[in-house]
Order: sequence, then structure tokens, then C-alpha cells
Amino acid sequence: MPRIRSVATVPTLNRRTLLAATGAVSLSAGIGLALRPQSPAHAATAAQAPVADSVAHAEGQSATTGPTGPAALAPYTRGTTLGSVATPRSGSTGYRRLGDGAGWKRVVRDELAAAKTGRADRRTALAAFVQLTDLHLIDAQHPLRLEYLRSQNKSAWRPQETLTVAGAVSLIERVNSLHGAPATGTPLHFVMTTGDNTDNNSKTELEWFLKVMSGGRITPNSGDPRHYEGVQAGNLKTYWQPDAALRDADKQLGFPRIQGFLEAAIRELRSPGLKLPWYSTVGNHDALPLGCYGSRGDSYLTEFAVGGKKLMSLGSAEATTLAKSIKNGSSPKGAAFHDLLRAHAREMRSVTPDEKRAPFTPAEYVKAHLDPAYTGPGPIGHGYSSANLSAGTQYYTFRIAEDVIGVSLDTTDPGGHYEGSIGTAQLRWLEKTLRENADSYVIVFSHHTSKTMRNTHADPAHPAEARHGGSEVVSLLARFSNTLAWVNGHTHKNEIIPHAASGNRSFWEICTASHVDFPQLARVIELVDNKDGTLSLFTTLIESAAPHATDFSDLTQTGLAALYRELSFNAPGARTDLSGTSRDRNTELILKKG
Repeated sequence: MPRIRSVATVPTLNRRTLLAATGAVSLSAGIGLALRPQSPAHAATAAQAPVADSVAHAEGQSATTGPTGPAALAPYTRGTTLGSVATPRSGSTGYRRLGDGAGWKRVVRDELAAAKTGRADRRTALAAFVQLTDLHLIDAQHPLRLEYLRSQNKSAWRPQETLTVAGAVSLIERVNSLHGAPATGTPLHFVMTTGDNTDNNSKTELEWFLKVMSGGRITPNSGDPRHYEGVQAGNLKTYWQPDAALRDADKQLGFPRIQGFLEAAIRELRSPGLKLPWYSTVGNHDALPLGCYGSRGDSYLTEFAVGGKKLMSLGSAEATTLAKSIKNGSSPKGAAFHDLLRAHAREMRSVTPDEKRAPFTPAEYVKAHLDPAYTGPGPIGHGYSSANLSAGTQYYTFRIAEDVIGVSLDTTDPGGHYEGSIGTAQLRWLEKTLRENADSYVIVFSHHTSKTMRNTHADPAHPAEARHGGSEVVSLLARFSNTLAWVNGHTHKNEIIPHAASGNRSFWEICTASHVDFPQLARVIELVDNKDGTLSLFTTLIESAAPHATDFSDLTQTGLAALYRELSFNAPGARTDLSGTSRDRNTELILKKG
């Protein structure tokens, strides 16, 4: 069992060097000790570092007691993918039902440092947290959605998209059920979302996300408050029509008819909200309409988002052309999309207008997080602060534990396209942050991965500022021996990459699968000191709390969450490699101390 000690017993002057000398480890049951509820927002200009407004989750609470009671004895597997994973029960074709499958074993990865014997008896816990990523809470009836791209690619529309809120609430329930971290039993500090919290930069989706995370009643519906008006009620064979007898394309593959599905999908449900403090990182689907268009200056697209017309069908040739323009970034501000909608105005169907579908600006995104209605267990702003509003930024730092800090980056490119980059000002801020916190370990969070930061479209607000890709960020992080991990998402696939550097400056990049595409996962990450010159990062994947098996007659909140997973497994054209290999799932990642 790892040794832990409350921060209440550690003077604030203690840092990593003193802790290494004394063997003391400081943990709070919820959040690092540096900031207190009375702390005002730290002021920042555009050239200064925005610092999070933070709220202590359980001030004075013993480190051996988590927010839901005593920490569980470790290691444990129940409620994690170490114990069981959703697996098809039989067959290899058609619509396949899920059930309980064998768990995924933990794999020790020693590419960056040798795993020394006896470390389990020596180690002390430094920090533990949960990463959620790519929740993609979807307003499935939004007029700007691109469902009709399914005419050229089956995976362009997914049959589970009406159930994203129910699925996300079930994931919150799973996180709340964890009694400490699986490998060490350490109390969990916090939850971090690494972007694409929403799907279409829509105010409806942002409200649903904040209520899912902080608790409340949610009606996952827009437009007509009484009826669903999207593509699944349009008698269109291209899409799964769950309530209808129509022999649509998906039913031909074995998808069921479930009468009452659409009514249940837009029915009010309740989220208990997280019991842990949570932080937020922005993704391209949060920052840009459709996750790819820097179209905020296009009044036609903005008005179309809240208007009463929706395009539901498109020929495969035009769909292919639009898909290619999105992929290659040839129309980053959405001009090609704008022209296509105008050209097909007469083919659109009428829907109920809704002002709540309007796109939100970066400032509105930050203000929504700062709204006291969504504070939940804290911290105020969930990482964002008044300093971010003043500086016009969406990146920040926060203290995880006495000797560990977190850094949240904004890798979205306001100029458009779904890949990312960061501007020179943010790159310099990151370098300054790493240098000034040389006595603390650093865990970096972002939405994009090092491999998906290749977009250098200029930021319209700073057209002369250079943009920097993933390779430059990797090079910068590798200059500092206190960098331990870069945690991200975006690709919807589990992947863990070792970044080797000389002088004990290596670090791990940990990318976690989404919660919208199968296998619908989140990840617990634990940091420990092995007391032998090495550190370990334990990664443990978790699923939502919904049962693996489904019942088509169960349209309760829990039943819909289970169906959400099964539909995603069966989605036509869905990738089958997103769970990664065993080396990308449940792991122990060894590092030399810097």
C-alpha cells in the first residue's frame, strides 16, 4: 500500500527537493493546497500568465478519506477495464449484442526507464486524477450538422448521436463510484476534460455539458419542445429510423426497431454532477462551428444555426467534395459550406428555430464556466479565471499537489480546421511556466496530440503571430526534466507514446479514446515515486456505469446509456482500432527522475 500524507501537515514552503529528502508525500482529497476559497482571481494582461481561480474541495480533510468515504484498498479492478470490458456476445456480422467480457491486464512499459524490483513496497503516491475526453455532447437536431455526408461515408453520421447526454451522465456516475485510484488507493484529486466537450460550438450543447459535469436536470432537445425534428424522424432511408417500420439502411444491417426511442431520447434526465473538483480544456469542436470552421464572421452561417431550415440529404458527389475541403482545410472559414447551403435552399426541410443553438465565442465559453450555477464541487471557473477574460486566452496553470502542477493548453486554431497549433505568445508562456516551476513536476493537458498539431492557419485576432505545431511543443517539453506527461485526446483512440530525451528529460504522451465512439472510455492516471530513482504513471481505463447488456424495452436513463454504447459498437463504418493495443490501455509507465 503506498504511503500518503495530508497536506495539512506539510508547511507550504516544502517543495519537491524537500519532499525527496524527507520522503514526505502531500495529497489533499480533491485539490492542491496552494489556492484557497478566499483567493481572488490573479490578474493577467495578454502578456502575463493566467492563473486559475481555485476552490479547496475538502479543506482539512484527511488524505486517507476521499469525497465519498474511505479510500479502497488497492489494487482493485471492480468498475474498471481491469475487471471487465464490454464485448460482443456472439457472431461476427450484423447487429451484435454486447455483454461482459474479460478485462484488460496492466502492462509495464519500460522504454524510458528500467522497472526495478520491490518498487511496489517502496512507492509513495504523489497525485491521482481522472481524464475525460471528447464527450461530444451533440444537439442532434442542429441545422448546421453534416449528417448528409453519410451518402459518401457511412461513418459520417452515427446512430448513437441522440444519446450523448445520457451516456455522459452514466460516465459521471462511474467516476463518482470510484473509491480512490485503482493502483494505489490514493484519493482522486480532480477530473480534467481534455476538450471536445461539445460537438458543434452550440450554446445548447455548452449548457448540457456544464450541467452534466456540475449536476442538474437536462432536456437534450432543441427546437420544438414536444417533438424530435432531426434526420431520424424524416422517413429517410439513409439514417436509422428507430420508431418507424421503414426498412432503412441500418435496419438492413440488423439494427432494431425501438418504438418510443426518439421520445425517450429527448426526455429530461438528471445528472448527479461530479463529486470531485473538475477542470476544463478546450477542443476544436468547442471553439469552432462543426469543429473545423473559423466562420464567426459569417453572418449567414450564424443565422442559419438558429434558423428554421435544415438540409438532410445530399448527393454523394457533392458530399465527397465538401468532405475533401474539410479534410484538406481548403475552406477554413466555411465559404464552401456557405455556398453549398445556399445552393440547396429549396431542398431543405422546415424545423423549429431556436436562438439557443447560436455559436458561442471564446469569451462566452469562459464566462459560462465562471457562472456560479455551474461551480459544483469547484473550483470556480474550472481552471478559467477573470484573468483569462482580461487577456482573451483559454490556457492556465493549477496546482495538483504540493509538488505537482497542471498546465492546460489551448491548441485550437481560430483560423479554422480541425487540427491544432499554438501561437507564439502561448508557446513562450509555456516555456516560462516550465522554467518558473522547476521545483515541481509538471503534467500538461491539451486537446490535440503532438501528431495532430499541424495546422498553421493564422489567428484572425493575431494575424502576424506565428503558429507552432506538435513537434515544437515536444521539443520544448523535452528541455525540462520536470515534465512528466502530456495528456490529450482528439484522435478518439488510445495511444501512449514515449518521448525520449537525454539528461532524464523524457516524458510520456497519453492519448485517451473518446466517449462518443466505441469503446467509450475515460482514464484514471496515478503518479507515484518509486523511491529508487524512478517514477511511475499508472493508467487505468474505465467505462460508464451503464450495464454492458442492453434491453430494447428499457428506455430509462440507464437503459439509454447502455444502448448508447451498443449502438456505437455497431455504428456502420466505425473504426475497430480505437481501443489501441494492450500497451496503450492499462499500463505502468516508468520514468527516471529529473
